Amino acid sequence: MITEIGIVAGDIWHFLDQRHEVTLTELVKGIDKNRDNVLMSLGWLAREGHVLLQQAGSDYRISLRKDA
Repeated sequence: MITEIGIVAGDIWHFLDQRHEVTLTELVKGIDKNRDNVLMSLGWLAREGHVLLQQAGSDYRISLRKDA
């Protein structure tokens, strides 16, 4: 399971690198992976400080953290 979470985290990273900012709904549809795996992988990336999450109504906006 840890390997799958890491693979999906990589997919999320590449998706965000191309699109800059998306909603959680767009992310789940865009990478076409199991929603639970996307959420676990996104949590991992957030905990590591690689992504920014902002609540936007009933959804979330997600982007890569860009260090200056």
